[in-house]
Amino acid sequence: MSWLPKSPKARRRLWVVAAAAPVLALAVGLSLWAMQDSVTFFFSPSEATADAAPAGRMIRLGGLVEVGSVEQHGTTVAFAVTDNAATSRVIYEGDLPDLFREGQGIVAQGRFGADRVFHADTVLAKHDETYMPREVADRLKAKGEWRPEGGVSTPAGQRAL
Repeated sequence: MSWLPKSPKARRRLWVVAAAAPVLALAVGLSLWAMQDSVTFFFSPSEATADAAPAGRMIRLGGLVEVGSVEQHGTTVAFAVTDNAATSRVIYEGDLPDLFREGQGIVAQGRFGADRVFHADTVLAKHDETYMPREVADRLKAKGEWRPEGGVSTPAGQRAL
């Protein structure tokens, strides 16, 4: 075998590397496979198509609460989230954050049903007059739809865009 090194020490190193590489590759592959269920993707309503965000998959949906769309029936709240290009209907059961209101940015975490209605488990609202979740602001800015009056305030430890 002419491709093997002539030195016994180098041959031993080659065999150790050849034995360790598949074990390492298997460990990385299994780790990535195990983490695939814990990844939650962010979508705006125009990106949340049936192909990109299939029914039953946990995602985050963000945008602006459409004015005039909030309907409350006991503890169940239905509203529409828009990015000014598309709108998604959201149903949430529970108490909404105190800062939730029409025309403001929100991020809802949950799943689309087969009827393409988003069933939220969690709804997050902005925390002051100029804050909007970074993902929502990025998507709206990319579409040229959102222009803050006084800039964007960011949580401590994050930089402004």
